[in-house]
Amino acid sequence: MADPLMEVRGLRKSFGGVVATDNLDLSVETGSIHAIIGPNGAGKTTLINQLSGMLASDSGAVRFAGRDITRLPTPVRARSGLARTFQITSIFHEFTALENVALAVQANDGHSFRFWRSARTETRLTEPALAALETVGLAGRADVMARLMSHGEHRQLEIAMALATEPRMLLLDEPMAGMGPDESRRMVDILSRLKGDQTILLIEHDMDAVFALADRITVLVYGREIATGTPDEIRANEEVRTAYLGDEAEAV
Repeated sequence: MADPLMEVRGLRKSFGGVVATDNLDLSVETGSIHAIIGPNGAGKTTLINQLSGMLASDSGAVRFAGRDITRLPTPVRARSGLARTFQITSIFHEFTALENVALAVQANDGHSFRFWRSARTETRLTEPALAALETVGLAGRADVMARLMSHGEHRQLEIAMALATEPRMLLLDEPMAGMGPDESRRMVDILSRLKGDQTILLIEHDMDAVFALADRITVLVYGREIATGTPDEIRANEEVRTAYLGDEAEAV
């Protein structure tokens, strides 16, 4: 087994008497899609906030690419190659799709946004921006104003903006939330194409999408891991079926 790109050991976070992350261990292999699932209140969003640096942990350690990032702030983690769509979702609705992604490229280069100068005039910004849009299936929508795009296209655009930062790992928090069936299938196709080239930690309620995409799945209940395994192993796990999947396991 390859060395994990991210290793989490003994991670814990509580809010008063509520334990949101309960002594959690997690390993995410390079090039894999590792899904985190669980019922509402399982601690999934708390976990991704801890990994991205938005929320300080009470105890435990997070290593990324061989480096201890447990106490590092969010911007430093981002520069290390961690990209979270939630953190980069500031879509400028009066800008085109291309301009939005070009601004993400510009920010990754360490330059401030220069709103008085169109980002689309600089080839060093537009070429990688167009490549990112192509990856998510939005190349044909590059010149469309973001405010005229659908919800599903906004989620695709957010992923393009994250990819424009050249991340080593994507933290995706429910990328299919609010999507219709066609949009969800399109997102599954996009993430399938990223598989192998990008390491992805995926939080998602759409079980069809999870079982179609994930190499490994970790199931959380009340902040505690109750199972980690392949999709087939998770389907067959009686504790998981009782605590969460239920009849859904028969359908996926």
